[in-house]
Parts: sequence; structure tokens; C-alpha cells
Amino acid sequence: MSGEKQVNEQCNDMSTDSAVYKTLLESTKAIPWQIEWSSLKFTYIGPQIEALLGWKPESWVSVEDWASRMHPEDREWVVNYCVAQSQAGTDHEADYRALTSSGEYVWIRDVVHVVRKENGEVDSLIGFMFDISERKKTEQELLTLQKKLEELSFKDGLTGIANRRMFDSILETEWADARRNQSPISLIMLDIDYFKQYNDEYGHIQGDVCLTRVAGILSSAGSRPRDFVARIGGEEFAIILPETDEVSARRVAERCRIAIEQEKIPHAKSSVSDFLTLSMGIATMIPAQTGVALNLVEQADKSMYLSKNQGRDRINNGS
Repeated sequence: MSGEKQVNEQCNDMSTDSAVYKTLLESTKAIPWQIEWSSLKFTYIGPQIEALLGWKPESWVSVEDWASRMHPEDREWVVNYCVAQSQAGTDHEADYRALTSSGEYVWIRDVVHVVRKENGEVDSLIGFMFDISERKKTEQELLTLQKKLEELSFKDGLTGIANRRMFDSILETEWADARRNQSPISLIMLDIDYFKQYNDEYGHIQGDVCLTRVAGILSSAGSRPRDFVARIGGEEFAIILPETDEVSARRVAERCRIAIEQEKIPHAKSSVSDFLTLSMGIATMIPAQTGVALNLVEQADKSMYLSKNQGRDRINNGS
């Protein structure tokens, strides 16, 4: 075989290999591209880009076209990050929202490989764009679900107000704030009088309705954003009152008592009234540096049981 013929066959083979390689690239869903580093211009971008974003391949001239077709909230950090990584010669990837020709956005993952010259300088960037819209949609749905589950874990399933877990968390936060600022914090603990007898008389379904009504009434009793109501037991509720002294806490408790009285929920088996009543206990403290929130709970609980022992349907502050 002559030298000229051999060279021609090698060139034909190379041409065939390039054609096959190009066909393979353009048959994938991923969008291949190449940018010359010295000019920051595209030397190639796969035709799949038009199917995904609507922009014709020939409209991708330079990195300016790439940057301008990016969501404004993503543009600055993505461009800065990719430029810095490319200058350092580091392969990288970035997720961002790409603008379609119709004005919508598609989530893209750009995977970039930095090609270096023999002297170590950056020669070009080659990479693939992947449509990750479905993945991002799934991730968002999972985040939403996770947030909902977290909310449910802090919410009483029956009444819809906060549960004991949330109560403990908020109390610790407010206690720490009161200790730091040396301000008073009050806690009202209350129990529905003779609730077992209520369930026996009216049934558990009606008992659940009663608990929900009480929760709603108590939630309306607090007048400030930080006033916090929770169901902490079967028929037991608590109200955290930050920056509240004993006199003000008693006014809130009295407001709760009157609101329940005005609701006139029948209770034929109560020994103190024909209607539903509450036994309430109040505790107020300015936390000492060595004190713990449990001290406030114990004092409020003790006051509540004093109300029960003294005949129920009353408010006690431990004195």
C-alpha cells in the first residue's frame, strides 16, 4: 500500500470516527457544548438545545448568550462560580434556571470539564447540559412534604393547636429570652373540670368536639403575637405569656374563664356547674441564671392542682 493511500484511508477513518462521535453526541438527551477560553465563544453546541429551550444553536455565540439566558436570581452566583472554577482549571457543575425562547424557565445542570494546554493554561471548556426540571420538581415536592411532616410533628392532631413537643421548645426559647433580659415570664396551666365524666356522658366523639372548641377559645384569649397556646395532655392546656407579670397573667386567665363560661358548653355530670368549667394555675418568674424552665412548669402545675383541691372552676396563683 502506498504512503499516500494509507494517509487517505487514515483520514477517512478519522472522518468516519468524528461523524459517528458527533451522531452519538447529538442523539443523547444531554446537550454537548464547547467554548474556546481565549475568546469565550461557543465553538459547538448540540442541536438538542433548540428542542429544550427553543433557541437555535447558531444563536449561542458567546458566554454572554449563556449568561443572559439565565434566571436573574441565579445569574450572578453561577457566572462568578463557573468563571472562578474555570480559571483555576477545576472541573465543576452548577444548577440554574435557563430561560426558554417563550419566556419560561427550565432547570439545567451544567457539567463542565476544563481542557488544559501542555503548558497548563486553560484551552477550552467542554460540557453537557442536562434537563433536571423533573428532578427539581420532585425535590421541591419532597421538601414541601418534609415541611408539612415537621409542622404536623409540632401540631396536635385533634385540635390543630401546638402539641407538647412544640410547647417544650417554645418554653425553652422564651425562658432563655426572659433570663437574658431579666424580664418576667408567666405560664397558665389549665384543666377541663370533670372531663372523664363529660366523655362518659356525651361520648368520646363529642368529647373531641369539646376539646377542639376549648382550644379555639383559648387561642383567642392571647392578645399578642408571642402569646402561645398548646394542648399538653388529654384535657390539659397551657398558655405561655412572655414579658408578662402575675397581674397581667391573671387577667388573661380570667379572660379564658369568662370566654368558656359564655360558650355555655353543657356538662350534666359536673359537680360544680351545669356547664363546662376550667381549673387554672398561674406561675410567674424572672428566671435566675441557674433556674430552669421546668421550675415554672412545676409551679404552674402546683397552682392548678390547688384550684382543683379548692373546689375547681377557679384560678390559683399559688398563694
